[in-house]
Amino acid sequence: MEVPIKWNKENYNDFLKRLKGLEDTEYKTFHKKLLKNDSIKVIGIRTPNLRKIAKQIKDEPGFLKYNTHTYYEENILAALVISKLKDNLFEYIDDFIPYIDNWAVNDIFAGSLKQFKNIDINYINKYLESSNPWSIRLGLTLLLSHYVDDKNIDKVLEMSEKVTNKDYYVEMANAWLLSICYIKFPKQTEDFFKKATLDDFTFNKTISKICDSYRVSKEDKLRLKELKKGRK
Repeated sequence: MEVPIKWNKENYNDFLKRLKGLEDTEYKTFHKKLLKNDSIKVIGIRTPNLRKIAKQIKDEPGFLKYNTHTYYEENILAALVISKLKDNLFEYIDDFIPYIDNWAVNDIFAGSLKQFKNIDINYINKYLESSNPWSIRLGLTLLLSHYVDDKNIDKVLEMSEKVTNKDYYVEMANAWLLSICYIKFPKQTEDFFKKATLDDFTFNKTISKICDSYRVSKEDKLRLKELKKGRK
């Protein structure tokens, strides 16, 4: 699918009509169920196809200016386009966060922001300290995608523990983050579990996610389940 070299309102509207022409009704029905939010408008275009379209977009600021954020696919494209930017990146991220309203847009956005590999981890506190659950989830998934390494593991665990927001998608992201921390750094993370002040839901969901992993031994899973029992 060809895209304009420079964007304006007219050719963006034409682009949106062509996006709608790519509708896959079977995938649309399936994906709407995964999003668990009936208010989200979905055209029904698979993510690999959206990635191909995003790669063709060169006038990134123009595309973002005219994006209507009406459809799920528009927000995925916006997320992918922002992830290509070097100039004014943080301003574009801040402008986009209010349009994040589901886990898929959030998680694709976080995973695509490769620039954060070179950003000081302390910058993530900006997102974690927000009152917006999607901003917090973005911070957690940025940690998961770009900071679970030898240099940052202790800081990641510390930042995770400070998250107290009770939103379901925040707690699930935190559990996901901690499960990956355990898989990559089992000793440090298990030591953290023994003293952390995580809420019961996040802690127990973390253990469940770890126990679902084929990368964790049966012996380790049994020991972690004992920690989980101790919470009840």
